[in-house]
Amino acid sequence: MADPYYITTAIHYPNGKPHIGHAYETIAADVMARFQRLQGREVRFQTGTDEHGLKMAQKARDLGVTPRELADEMSGYFRALFDKLDISYDRFIRTTEDEHHRASQAIWQAMEANGDLYLDRYEGWYSIRDEAYYDESELTDGEGGEKLSPQGTPVEWTVEESWFFRLSKYQDPLLALYRGNPDFIQPDSRRNEVVRFVEGGLRDLSVSRTSFDWGVKVPGHEDHVMYVWVDALTNYITGLGYPDQTEMMAKFWPADLHLIGKDIVRFHAVYWPAFLMSAGIAVPKKVYGHGFLLNRGQKESKSLGNVTDPAELADRFGVDPLRYFLLREFSFGQDGSYSQEAIVNRNNAELANSFGNLAQRVLSMIYKNLKGRLERVEATEQDINLIATVADACRTELPRAFEKLAFSEGIEAWMRAVYACNQYVDEQAPWALRKTDPERMKVVLYTLFLVIRDLAIAIQPVIPQKAGALLDQLGVTAEQRSYADLEDVDWYLRLVDSGFSLDKPEGLFPRLELPEEERT
Repeated sequence: MADPYYITTAIHYPNGKPHIGHAYETIAADVMARFQRLQGREVRFQTGTDEHGLKMAQKARDLGVTPRELADEMSGYFRALFDKLDISYDRFIRTTEDEHHRASQAIWQAMEANGDLYLDRYEGWYSIRDEAYYDESELTDGEGGEKLSPQGTPVEWTVEESWFFRLSKYQDPLLALYRGNPDFIQPDSRRNEVVRFVEGGLRDLSVSRTSFDWGVKVPGHEDHVMYVWVDALTNYITGLGYPDQTEMMAKFWPADLHLIGKDIVRFHAVYWPAFLMSAGIAVPKKVYGHGFLLNRGQKESKSLGNVTDPAELADRFGVDPLRYFLLREFSFGQDGSYSQEAIVNRNNAELANSFGNLAQRVLSMIYKNLKGRLERVEATEQDINLIATVADACRTELPRAFEKLAFSEGIEAWMRAVYACNQYVDEQAPWALRKTDPERMKVVLYTLFLVIRDLAIAIQPVIPQKAGALLDQLGVTAEQRSYADLEDVDWYLRLVDSGFSLDKPEGLFPRLELPEEERT
């Protein structure tokens, strides 16, 4: 039996409504979760919102509401977006939940019991936007002479009493972790950055604040709230029932994959494993820091007026076309650029003109010329070659690429199979065979029926709604759509023997039009 699989996104900071970057990360995680389920693994997929910290307290104050009221409202927007985008999460976690406070205090006490927490005075540079402390050597000067963090965010000099975590103690254990598990941080460029950072020496980390009270209280010292990253990172085990020895904790921890943005790799690949080592908990198997999604090559910002609501994109172009575009257009892990024009062009060229048109033409010919009935036929070498080409893409190339989160590479292999099918249609010309050789026409159409089923099963993680609707038309039941079913060579014969008859097919991939205001 396949091992269980636990995947998480970063929990999203809800001091504003969700943007396209939140959608991008969560769609990618959903594709991976669906992919693993189709491989027969029991999957646990967690996402959610990170609702504590100074930014939330300040935003709530500016709006004249309580931090909890702001958190409730904003978290609702994230959940609504993910539901719209067909995200198959098993747990949507909120850090304001009582059980999360309990888990955060438990890991704090475990670190304290290990002698890794001490009270001292903090003086240093702090970024409210990043919720992070930075050494002076990491700072740069802004245009106005102000100090900026490595992320380009303002920092301010902070002085207050603080609890510290003995991060310096974990420099050698962390380096040993990276050496012993080269895939722990991916892609390699992120791994190299983290290794250089840790090799440069680690200073103990301030892990509490007294200047605000919106957060998890430090056990026994309630005038302190936990540094938001202790609290936030703990969500990954809160969702499995920590600190109790739950069945879920035993089954799913350590996590197989933390999927996060490249700007928070340090917190997940340095601080988080150090906290876990201190608390006597296993470290996750992999941290993957993906790139940023840029709007026509620029980061989105309110000042540039280019902030995109992903829910509007989904309404305008469709959920599956948006999902497909985001994972097809550029290599996952690197920065990528999108535009509404690019979404339209990619959908029309590949989903509508290539795959959608293939399915619609073939099923329409079976319905019209063969009254929707299927028969047993004898395949020729040409037919067998096509079946083998598609099988290799769907059973081998796409899964191999998806396992390493090379989504665009896997979809490219799938598209090559789609193109091979269209070339076969053009070469065989079943519309001409209808008059010259009707028996050969049957073989061609039934061969295409076979491979369209394989293509639909393989692409389900990316376009679950449309692929599912196509499989419905093909008579493939919900129980026969896993990747293991791609190996079932007798499914077609059973479908024939069942007396299945194809209904009039419906087009699934309409061509998209660019909104008038976007046309040049």
